Amino acid sequence: MGKEEEYEEEEEEEESDEEVEIWKKHYSSKQRILLVGEGDLSFALCLATAFASARNIVATSLDTQEDIARKYSNGIENVRELEERGCVVLYKVDAKQMSQHFFLKTQRFDRIVYNFPHVGFLYRETSYCQIQLNKRLVKGFLKNAKVLLQKEGEIHVSHKEGEPYNKWDLVRKAEKIGLVLHDVEPFCKDDYPGYSNKRAHGIFSDAQFHLGDCSTYKFRLNLNHSP
Repeated sequence: MGKEEEYEEEEEEEESDEEVEIWKKHYSSKQRILLVGEGDLSFALCLATAFASARNIVATSLDTQEDIARKYSNGIENVRELEERGCVVLYKVDAKQMSQHFFLKTQRFDRIVYNFPHVGFLYRETSYCQIQLNKRLVKGFLKNAKVLLQKEGEIHVSHKEGEPYNKWDLVRKAEKIGLVLHDVEPFCKDDYPGYSNKRAHGIFSDAQFHLGDCSTYKFRLNLNHSP
């Protein structure tokens, strides 16, 4: 065998060893992904199943592991499967303070995803108090996510459209803290097989809520923004 043939064989072996990039909608197996405010972890598991691995995923929950077991019929099963696939699952992570978390503060992510942020059904959805609490949650999340984002990364917030959700001022709050809206796409649950959007609060925590019209808002760092 000549040197040229040997080189070609080695090159073929190197190419076959390279990991194939797999996409699920906006997300890639080669991205470092942080999922925030996961309910029963079914969104994380959807991505992990598509990628055949969860080594690139960190999934966080405000709940403890005991809470997840109590609130969701498939929660602990989903956690176990994620961990077997290499996912880092973190508990008691507050989206408004996550940049100070002992593990997260050492990491930077290509995609930071929060699907349908919500503080819980404390008041009527249309009431001033409920809207203000949700606005604070969104603002706190965006400020913390900005710290954990890679320079070329994106923050994705899936959000219901119309009243009262348009009063949360998602885009304006993002712009104020130095993010810029890059794109908005309709959110379609069917794009994420196995994902179950949970109410997460109260006696119906394991029930799904009606989505209706909703979108995924994609933000990037505004590199010209002055703090």
